[in-house]
Amino acid sequence: MKNFIEELRWRGMLHDMMPGTEELLKTGITKGYIGFDPTADSLGVGNLVQIMTLLHFQQCGHKPVALVGGATGMVGDPSGKSAERNLLNEQTLEHNLKCQRKQLEKFLDFNCGDRSAEIVNNYDWFKNFSFLDFIRDVGKHISINYMLAKDSVKTRLDSGMSFTEFSYQLVQGYDFYYLWKNNGIKLQMGGSDQWGNIVTGTELIRRKDAGEAFALTTPLIKKADGSKFGKSEAGNVWLDPQRTTPYQFYQFWLNASDEDAKNFIRIFTLLDQETIKSLEEEHAKAPHQRLLQKELAKDITIRVHSADDYKSALDASDILFGKGTAEALLKLSEQDLLTVFQGVPQVTVSKTEIQAGINIVDFLCEKTNIFPSRGEARKMIEGGGVSINKAKVDDVNHDVSLNDMLKDKYILAQKGKKNYYLITLS
Repeated sequence: MKNFIEELRWRGMLHDMMPGTEELLKTGITKGYIGFDPTADSLGVGNLVQIMTLLHFQQCGHKPVALVGGATGMVGDPSGKSAERNLLNEQTLEHNLKCQRKQLEKFLDFNCGDRSAEIVNNYDWFKNFSFLDFIRDVGKHISINYMLAKDSVKTRLDSGMSFTEFSYQLVQGYDFYYLWKNNGIKLQMGGSDQWGNIVTGTELIRRKDAGEAFALTTPLIKKADGSKFGKSEAGNVWLDPQRTTPYQFYQFWLNASDEDAKNFIRIFTLLDQETIKSLEEEHAKAPHQRLLQKELAKDITIRVHSADDYKSALDASDILFGKGTAEALLKLSEQDLLTVFQGVPQVTVSKTEIQAGINIVDFLCEKTNIFPSRGEARKMIEGGGVSINKAKVDDVNHDVSLNDMLKDKYILAQKGKKNYYLITLS
């Protein structure tokens, strides 16, 4: 068995742990869990830290359990929040839980004997737990002073906090107690902002049953420039390809700074220490080639999506930077086409104007204004500097027609190596 703590430590994934945690893990297969918040129908890249923690936990010989919070999702975790969020109804939460469960199953091994991963839903043990039973059996063991001392509460005292949010740490604490009592789980893990909630569970186990349990947290990931990790210019970066396309996902990692890439490749890939050090040495010789970013983006795009999605993302990137082929362009989805060429000049032309075919010079001058003069257009065409849909056009008598449409709606014109124009046919 690999040492889980050492694995986290060299990867920069260990923030804090209770005394005795490392000793516990050395005694044999340990059951440990992490909770996931079902407020969206997809996990985001921010959740990947905890997914990778469970994955390393399993690969180090232990049994990972993912808790999807059907009950806690109805309450709302105040940790790190400046305001109370809107609570979701049961139907929406159930949909979100099913979607997240499918994503978790892509990472963890659910069929490997004693170390097989499990997914549990805390709604299963809370749905028949009455309020009176809860405050009697759980609330009496944790004092108000203890709860007020938690950072998640102290930071909200001035702005206000509902009793619903205030009670969250008891609800999560009971999760740990229930899983300790009924499932033999002795370790809860999570982000460093969860420390207060996790140790409420260990305290409840101690006070209620004189038991012993342990806690471990990972650092909250931030970019080197101090900005929040997990967001791009378009917003949150999701694992669901319908929310964030594989191309956008690939670009998110490819655009990481050198400093971030050194951090991310340890946290978000399964590459070993020797391989990563070798990659860093190669990267240092030619930083402009962005070797670290490329390896990071490749590894994580394949694992979250697929090898085919990675190839498509690579092709899409090559198209934008002049290396891609006409064949690769045709394979792009409409969403990826619009994403790749977001920000390039866009022109709208009526389909009727080119239905019978239109001379390439007329198309580039009168219809789209890509060239300011016919003479300049002819010169560039004859010199091989014009492409339609990544195919060179060197004949000034060539006609552009509806047969040139991409996705029955677009034509991509290119002037020189880097100047693209996306024409929408209405």
